[in-house]
Amino acid sequence: MANLLRQFRSLIPDSPLLVGDVSAVANGILTIELPDGSYITARGAASVGQRVFVRSGLVEGAAPTLSYLEVDV
Repeated sequence: MANLLRQFRSLIPDSPLLVGDVSAVANGILTIELPDGSYITARGAASVGQRVFVRSGLVEGAAPTLSYLEVDV
């Protein structure tokens, strides 16, 4: 019999890796503006104006400052 927990977890998608620009920092909580104009908060170390990678509310690291390209499917 297969592991039911493993089967259940396979139904839940992994958290996406997001990129955005830090717009505010207060007490280790960053406010990050995403390319679509929405804002999220995350924990981590970065400075205002820096572009970062974010996953599940945590900053994973600095992102390169490149222009965005949106692809319609």
